[in-house]
Amino acid sequence: MKRIGFNDTTLRDGEQAPGVSFTPQEKRDIAQLLAGCGVDQIEAGMPAMSPEEEETIRSIVEMDLPVVVATWNRAVLTDIDASLRTGAKWAHLTLPASELHIRDKLGLTKSGAFDMIRRAVDYAMKRGMTVSVGLEDASRADSSFLTHLICTLYDDGVKRFRYADTVSALNPRTAEERIRSLVEACPLDIELEFHGHNDFGLATANTLAALTAGASIASTTVTGLGERAGNAGMEEVSMAWRHLYGGFDNLRPDLFQPLADYVSLASGRHLPEAQPIVGPLVYAHESGIHVDGLLKNRSVYQCFEPEEINREHSFMLGKHSGMHSLEHVLLQSGIDLNHNSGIELLKQVRKEAEKRKRPIEPEEAADMAREIEVGKRKQLIEQEAAADLAWELEFEKS
Repeated sequence: MKRIGFNDTTLRDGEQAPGVSFTPQEKRDIAQLLAGCGVDQIEAGMPAMSPEEEETIRSIVEMDLPVVVATWNRAVLTDIDASLRTGAKWAHLTLPASELHIRDKLGLTKSGAFDMIRRAVDYAMKRGMTVSVGLEDASRADSSFLTHLICTLYDDGVKRFRYADTVSALNPRTAEERIRSLVEACPLDIELEFHGHNDFGLATANTLAALTAGASIASTTVTGLGERAGNAGMEEVSMAWRHLYGGFDNLRPDLFQPLADYVSLASGRHLPEAQPIVGPLVYAHESGIHVDGLLKNRSVYQCFEPEEINREHSFMLGKHSGMHSLEHVLLQSGIDLNHNSGIELLKQVRKEAEKRKRPIEPEEAADMAREIEVGKRKQLIEQEAAADLAWELEFEKS
């Protein structure tokens, strides 16, 4: 299976998520983490948005990171001027591609939109910039128009194109069909990038389908942060491509967790406990059946080792725990249960977890175990005292 590239747009599309605003330093930190993680390209933002944004992007360019730093622009000459002032060498120019967007957003005809993007491309390229073209709402655009547009711009010197599923109109089957058809109709050496949105929870699946069909670059964000329901998560696409499709990429999975944690902190969007790949509890296990299987052979309940991303399995005690998980967790705390005490403790752990609606910490279980042992000793003493008393009474009668 082929090697794919990643164009990360956390600093642009990720920051467009409602309520998310990165400081300039946070943007620089995220850019550095992304470069260290091995992404091929960073979409650093929209210079034309404000002088402050332009200055922040310039500061990222000046960091001279081992990654291509690109700017996002409308097909407007003043946007390109703002990008030129940042020192970035790569300009991504976006054009609405569906008739709905061209007519109702731009107020243009297809011919007018065509002229608009060609003029912007020519302007940027004549000023020494590498240009890629984004086809907004491509998933609802006429396929013959897309093909004609790509082939014409290819002749103009553009090699990279982004197919944007802007409103999440595709499913994995249609994503594969559309991308394969487009790849077959266009020059062999174009670079096709797929940008998926997650309104139906299919952004990762659609991205993988597009890559299978011939796209070579995944446009993603860290943890899927983005507008509305977000985008395809970089870490999800990478791990699935490697383990489910047998493919390759340049990313470093061991750095996914610190990257996700930092983006979560900077964005104010806390990671859900069950967030795929990087969630706090995705390698935690409570079910007795699962823990027993993992203790016997870790492959029983996993497709990859969590150590690949610098995580490890953890076992929790709760309503669904079994004797093996109880013994294992307590043994790690230095407590070796006998079988009879264990059965009683397991009942108590399950009861308390259900009542408290949370896992029982090992220290709490250990305290319960000690209380059970104290109770057993007290009961034994009471039984021995009662036996002694009964013997004395019997002796006095005799």
